[in-house]
Amino acid sequence: MQIILTRHGEVEGIHPERFRGRMELELTALGRQQAKAVAHRIAAEFAPQAVYTSPMGRCRDTGAEIASACGLSAQVLDGVNDLDYGQWQWKTHDEVKSAHPQAYALWKAAPQWVRFPGGESLQDLALRTADGLRALMQRHAEHTVVLVGHDSVNRAMLLQVLDLPLSAYWRITQQPCCLNVFEVDRHGKVTLLRVNDTAHLREFS
Repeated sequence: MQIILTRHGEVEGIHPERFRGRMELELTALGRQQAKAVAHRIAAEFAPQAVYTSPMGRCRDTGAEIASACGLSAQVLDGVNDLDYGQWQWKTHDEVKSAHPQAYALWKAAPQWVRFPGGESLQDLALRTADGLRALMQRHAEHTVVLVGHDSVNRAMLLQVLDLPLSAYWRITQQPCCLNVFEVDRHGKVTLLRVNDTAHLREFS
């Protein structure tokens, strides 16, 4: 099975950064352009048999562009919903750093030890993304599948693909509508082919 993993297009709250999580946000005008660009590239380079997205609207809208370009219909996969930041949701990083300096410092230095107040931990996220990937492996063992997730979701999935610990969370970068490609053979062996590829977005940078 081949997984084409991408992130949704730009939304408010990326620059300047907020803890977006389960906040429903529409794609910006740039985000819609990014979604069309990644859809065009996927349709030109791959022949996916299915498109799955997070339940959040920004991912469903990005996935709809990809599915349309590939002559498919997108489906929702709950396991790749964004990280639940609980009480930190929609706060700026400066707001959280000011109000909770120790917790914020821990999030930046050792994210594997953080549980967001009223929300999730990275362990919860890793379990959900692994369950989602297992479901896709059962349904699409010989197929190419597009998966539209979030910054945090993609990081968690790529950490598992690379067999890295959750403490390595900050070592991975995921730009809006980037491409990550990896293959999973029938024995579960994973081969990572590309990470955070944004060549199709150069005209927007």
